[in-house]
Amino acid sequence: MPHISILMPVRNEEQYLQAALDSLYRQTLTTWELIVVDDGSDDGTPALLAEAARQDKRVQVVRREGGGLVAALNAGLECCQAPLVARLDGDDICHPQRLELQTALLNSHPEYGLVACNFRHFPRNGLKQGMRDYELWQNGLSDHTLIMRDLFVESPFVHPGIMTRCTILEELGGYRDCGWPEDYDLWLRMAAAGVQFARLAQLLLFWRDHPERATRTMDEYANSAFRACKYHHLRLGFLSDISELVIAGAGLEARAWQRLLADDGLQVSNWLDIDPRKIGRMLHGAQVLHPDELQLSGRKMIVAIGVRGAREEFRFVAQRLGWQEGIDFVCVA
Repeated sequence: MPHISILMPVRNEEQYLQAALDSLYRQTLTTWELIVVDDGSDDGTPALLAEAARQDKRVQVVRREGGGLVAALNAGLECCQAPLVARLDGDDICHPQRLELQTALLNSHPEYGLVACNFRHFPRNGLKQGMRDYELWQNGLSDHTLIMRDLFVESPFVHPGIMTRCTILEELGGYRDCGWPEDYDLWLRMAAAGVQFARLAQLLLFWRDHPERATRTMDEYANSAFRACKYHHLRLGFLSDISELVIAGAGLEARAWQRLLADDGLQVSNWLDIDPRKIGRMLHGAQVLHPDELQLSGRKMIVAIGVRGAREEFRFVAQRLGWQEGIDFVCVA
């Protein structure tokens, strides 16, 4: 019985697949099985996988004739035999100690349900500032408290860098195809179920950036899809049983949230901003106020400020005014 099942869905990955496989062969922990789900590849991927399975009995190939990422992930989960499941994509690379260190943490801390690790984009040439900022932000979410605080800002984990318990995936019903990121949806369901998160400070995953990466090509990873996923889960928790709320921010991201709320019948009762050109104006029937003018009076607030660095500035203002994050407001951008 393997200690870890590595779940890897692939489709037309012949260019990068061998490097990903080699990074697994170099792992210091060797008691793993690799469940590769080939979702209808029509390039050299099937031949590479057949050779890998022939040379290493730990490699198991599941062939599908297409069906999409979520179906491939769930098909692979059905084949996983180990109590721990690690994710990896066919275009990424693991540090040799990744499996060893993540397994050790989960085995020594039964209270943790998922452990992530620090990651680094590569190649660095041409990497846009937004991706660099995302890398810095996510690697800074060093413990459960920080992860939960920023849970609705963005996905707090790189999917191919996590390890979790198979029982948790079974209890939550695996992955869902809802038209938004299947991994982010899973993290939010885990959080709602009380799963404790952890992150290793070591750099253990190298996340390849290229134009064909799923996060760049699939509609499920568009900003609007992330926003819809956040809103769905917020309505199940923080925004349940309300008819109006306050939005901090009056820019493009905040207005996108207003449209999403309006489609669900929720009204924005006030906007919050510090730009003197916006304060006092009416937007969609609600007035823009300065933070010092706002009386929450039990209303909930979402913070949808897309400007770099503004989130921390808002938290400083909120602390001064006595607003509690997670109770009075949640940051969504």
